[in-house]
Amino acid sequence: MTDAMSDSGRGVLVTGSSRGVGAATARAFAQRGDRVAVHYRGAKESARAVLDSLPGTGHVLLGADLASPEETQRLAADAAQALGRVDVLVNNAALFLDPAAGGSRRGDHRVTDTDYDSWVRAWQTTLATNLLGPANLTFCVARHMMEVPPADGRPVGRVVNVGSRGAYRGEPDVPAYGASKAGLHAFGQSMAVALAPHGISVTSLAPGFIATDMAAQLLDGPAGDQISGQSPFGRVATPEEVAGAIVGLAEPAAEWTSGAVVDFNGASYLR
Repeated sequence: MTDAMSDSGRGVLVTGSSRGVGAATARAFAQRGDRVAVHYRGAKESARAVLDSLPGTGHVLLGADLASPEETQRLAADAAQALGRVDVLVNNAALFLDPAAGGSRRGDHRVTDTDYDSWVRAWQTTLATNLLGPANLTFCVARHMMEVPPADGRPVGRVVNVGSRGAYRGEPDVPAYGASKAGLHAFGQSMAVALAPHGISVTSLAPGFIATDMAAQLLDGPAGDQISGQSPFGRVATPEEVAGAIVGLAEPAAEWTSGAVVDFNGASYLR
């Protein structure tokens, strides 16, 4: 951990930043000059590697299971203490794989093929991480933003939720995932209205398919061309492109995007 009380930049908490979009987002904020809290659930060494790769000072490594309300509350408190103030919260962490399989396969739970116990488990675990976790963390961080004003006295905060196009097009193989992202979009809009009087904007980004390490097996397999062909650009997004959009939505000048759900799928799904 570097000097976490550096005065440079904003304090930024990025959940699920041990790899993929979260890691790219942590790097993008650090390159901007912000101080970043790199969050992980179980992949501590990967998260530490991300932390070590960040330019600048004031960054910190924090672990928590967002499915636990107690650990989520502690994460918010630890980030606030380490960064001095949390100016930006990025709710990026999400569960798409079956935790019982150790992340080795998709957590498919198609209603026509899944037994009831697996169906219940998939919904409980997915919603706990993808919807309840961000809701609880937003509560804790927003209260902090309201109670600890910036040094210049302006009550400014930014929350960016990473949703999904799956909230709109449907996810028949992983319905709990699609529903959790739809809920996250709706939650973000509710918070945009509730927090605007306190100078806090809340925006959601809805990406399509992203070329992360986790998706490499699909993109390199027989379905790769079909997935890339969903976009008229003939490719999928890179983590760095998604990270750039997140950073843009969190900019001080982006306040008027509050309440929006921004499609970011290369015209692969239009609604």
